[in-house]
Amino acid sequence: MSCNCTFAERRLELRRPDHMASSDRPTLTIRARLGSDRSVTITVLAMLAAVSFLPVLLTPIPAMVDYPNHLARMYILSQSGTPNANPHYEVAWAFYPNLGMDLLVPQMARLMSVESATRLFLLLSQLLIVGGALLLEWARKGRVHLAGFAALAFLYCLPFSWGFINFEFGLGLALCGIAVYLMLAEGPWPARFAVNAIFVAALYAAHFFSLGIYGATLGLFELWRIRHQGISYRAAAARLGALAIPALVLFGIMHMTAGSIGSEGTSWFLGFKPIWPLRIMSGYSLTVSAMTGLALMISLLFAARRGVLKLEPAGIWLAIGFAVLYLIIPSKLFGTSFVDLRVIPAAALILPAFCSLSLPSRAWGMAALAVISGITLINLAVVLAVWLPYRADYAAIVASFHKIDRGSRVLVGSTGDVGDPPFADLTSYPMFYAPTLAVHYANAFVPNLFTEAGKQPVRAREAVRRLAIPYGGPVPSGLLAAIATGRPPADAPPFVRTWYQDFDYLYLLGPHAPNPLPDLLDDLDASERFVLYKIRRRS
Repeated sequence: MSCNCTFAERRLELRRPDHMASSDRPTLTIRARLGSDRSVTITVLAMLAAVSFLPVLLTPIPAMVDYPNHLARMYILSQSGTPNANPHYEVAWAFYPNLGMDLLVPQMARLMSVESATRLFLLLSQLLIVGGALLLEWARKGRVHLAGFAALAFLYCLPFSWGFINFEFGLGLALCGIAVYLMLAEGPWPARFAVNAIFVAALYAAHFFSLGIYGATLGLFELWRIRHQGISYRAAAARLGALAIPALVLFGIMHMTAGSIGSEGTSWFLGFKPIWPLRIMSGYSLTVSAMTGLALMISLLFAARRGVLKLEPAGIWLAIGFAVLYLIIPSKLFGTSFVDLRVIPAAALILPAFCSLSLPSRAWGMAALAVISGITLINLAVVLAVWLPYRADYAAIVASFHKIDRGSRVLVGSTGDVGDPPFADLTSYPMFYAPTLAVHYANAFVPNLFTEAGKQPVRAREAVRRLAIPYGGPVPSGLLAAIATGRPPADAPPFVRTWYQDFDYLYLLGPHAPNPLPDLLDDLDASERFVLYKIRRRS
C-alpha cells in the first residue's frame, strides 16, 4: 500500500511544476473558477444595466402615467416670474415633503431644456436605485452579489413605470442613507447622529414615504441589534431616540408653519393586498407581471428550500417587519394612492443586502443568472414595446396644442368608462395626463394638473380654482353628454356640471368614436389615441 502511494505521489510531483506546492494547486484551481464565475456575473450585470437605461435615453417623453403631468408642472415652475408664465397657475411653496423634482429640475433647467432636465432627473433616480442597492450590499457584506440584479429586475416595476418619480428618487436616496448609517453603526454617536439628520432632511424634502422606508428599516435594524447584543434599555432608548429626533423636529416645524403631507383621505383596499405581489413586476401587462412574478417567487422559494439562499438574522427581522408593514398600512394615506404597493419594491431592494447565496456549482450559477436575466429582459422588452410607439403619440398631441388658442381652458375626457387604473388595457394609461402639457405649449388651464396642497407647490389661481381637480383622470364622454343634454346624474362632479360653458376645448382620449355631441363639438385634430374638439360656447 505504501509503495503504491509513493509511486502515485511521485507521478503527481512529476506533473506539478517545481514552484507549486502540493497544497497550492487545489486552492488556485478553486480561486480561478471563482474568479471566472465572478467575471461572468459582473459582465452580465453590466450588460443588463446598460440596456436597462436605454428606454429613458431613447424617448423624449417616457410613457409613464404621471410623467407628462410632472413635466407640465416643471414647465410652470421653470417659467414662473417670466413673460411666458402660465396665467392660470401660481407657485406656492410651503414646508411640506414630496418636492424632490420640484426643487431640483427647475435649477437643472437653467442649463438645459425643461424636457431634458426632467428626463435627466428620472435617469438620476434610476441610477440612485441601482447604485444605492449596490452600496447598501457593499456596506453590509463588503462586496456586491445580489443587490444589483434585484435593482435591475425592479427598475420598471409598477410604481416606477407609472411615474412615481419623487418616490423613486427618494427611495434611491434612502438606500444610500441606510448604507451610510450601517457603516457608522458601530462608530461614535455624533457622526451617526449627524449623518442621520442630513439624510432625514433630504428624504423629507424628496418624498415622505421614502423617509418612512428609511426610518422603518433603521428602526428594525436597531431593534435587532439591541436584542442581538443585549444592550441595556437606557442605551437602546438613546439609540432609537437619536434616530427619531431629526424627523420629530421636522414634523414640528411643519406643524408650526402650517405645512402638510398631502390631503385627507385614508382607505384600505384589502382585496388587493394578496394580488399586488403578482402585479408588481410590470406596469403595462398583467400577464407579464404575473409570469415574471411567479418565476421570481418560485426561484426564491426553491433556493431557500435547498438551503442555497438564506436570510441573516437581521434580514429575518427586516423581512417580518416589511411584511407586517405591508399588511397594516393603508392603500391610500394622506390622499396618496398605492402606498402599500410601494413597500414591495422597497423590500426587494433592501433585503438582498441581508441575504447570503451559496451556489454549489457553476451550473447553479448559470441557472440563477439565466432566471434573473430573463425576468429583467422580459420586463424591459415590454417597456420598450410601449415606450417607443408612444413617441409618435406624444408628438401628435404636442402638435395639436398649436391649434388651441393660448390661455384657453381645456377639459379632458375619455371615449369610455375607463377605470383608474384601466386594468383592461394598461398600455392606454400613459395617455391619461398627456393633455396636461397644454399648460406649457398653449398656456392653457387643464383641470387634471397635479396641484394638491402638501404635494405640489403649484396651484390654480382663484379665477379657475373651482374647476381644478388636484387628482383625477379623464371624464367619461357619457357623463359629459348627459350633462350637456340636460340629464346630469346626481353625483356629477361640480367641476363639470357646466363644462360646456366653462371650457373652450375638449380632448377625448381612447379609441375613435363618433362625435358624441355634433351640435356642440367641432373636430379640430385627431390621432390613434385622441380627438381634439372645439367647444361651441352656449348658455
